[in-house]
Amino acid sequence: MEKFQKAVDFIRSQFPEKGFIPLHEPLFIGNERKYILDAIDSTFVSSVGAYVNRFEEMMASIAGTRYAVATVNGTSALHMALLVAGVKKEDEVLTQAFTFIATANAISYLGATPAFIDIDPLTLGMCADKLQSFLEKNATLKNGAAINKATGKRIAACVPMHSFGFPCEIDRIVEICSQWKIPVVEDAAESLGSYYKDQHTGSFGLAGVFSFNGNKTVTCGGGGAIVTNNEELAKLAKHLTTQAKVPHVWEFTHDHIGYNYRMPNLNAAFACAQLEQLSSFVENKRELASNYSGFFNKEGFEFMEETQGVRSNYWLNVLLLSDRKERDLFLSYTNDKKVMTRPAWTLMSKLPMFSTAQQDGLEVSQDIEDRLVNIPSSVRNKK
Repeated sequence: MEKFQKAVDFIRSQFPEKGFIPLHEPLFIGNERKYILDAIDSTFVSSVGAYVNRFEEMMASIAGTRYAVATVNGTSALHMALLVAGVKKEDEVLTQAFTFIATANAISYLGATPAFIDIDPLTLGMCADKLQSFLEKNATLKNGAAINKATGKRIAACVPMHSFGFPCEIDRIVEICSQWKIPVVEDAAESLGSYYKDQHTGSFGLAGVFSFNGNKTVTCGGGGAIVTNNEELAKLAKHLTTQAKVPHVWEFTHDHIGYNYRMPNLNAAFACAQLEQLSSFVENKRELASNYSGFFNKEGFEFMEETQGVRSNYWLNVLLLSDRKERDLFLSYTNDKKVMTRPAWTLMSKLPMFSTAQQDGLEVSQDIEDRLVNIPSSVRNKK
């Protein structure tokens, strides 16, 4: 246990004023109170208000896209992005089993089913080679659409995830999917502030989605965003997230089944203040990751680091232990010492709702699930 105690001591040295060290807590040191009070004084606290528009402009600028649509959370953003991308009932969507359940849930909301592709051990995101192999083995092009030969279903979208803020090989994934006429919707929920080859995550595919949950790098309590360069898609997403109400001074007319998914102005005010600090937050987190790297690699741990050509936000730092037994011992020891650590998610393919979904073996996903531990990764308040 000496090795584990050294880890606890070093983590504590990075958060010296903490008794209990959480995995990731928010930091409010900017204009959060000022903007929230301003929104309250304006009386526009619901889904209409100046801060919603400002948030969308800021997100489009950060992501490097032409458009952004604010939503109430990341799950609703993914649900809506898939809907406007054309996913329908009885379709299939390629994604990864190594992900948070919201990814698979959003697919299910549309009556579609996931098919699970293995991950790359260097990025923890969808493996481009495995994606290509899966499609070559299981798919055929028919009338301009990819069809799964085993199920007869249309493969309507692909949802790779940038796990823990580490960008996957998204350019290759988009290229492969383009050859198969499959639109890509990036699950960039965890990767705000992360770049792949100098381009922000979420901006490679047809659309990308982000989360602003309380444990994210930037938060507004809850909240999400869709980013895209497709004007038609952005307009439709904005329309559907506001109950598909046809604009009129007083009449309530609706032309589609709509959703109450629009971000409230109060949350948007909060988010704008947090987005103003994104660069400093990411620099702070990258410094922590550098400190962790120097220590853990020297002490015989395997610390997850960004690959070449990538700039990660290091949302949650990752250690890989030798096996599940050592992982569980580490989790037990650190949490007993009031240093919060957690394992990876249970693979989606193991959950009863998705256990019958097609998958490609998931050997790397299983290995990572057995060995991965997230360690405290909060932005440290240096003021």
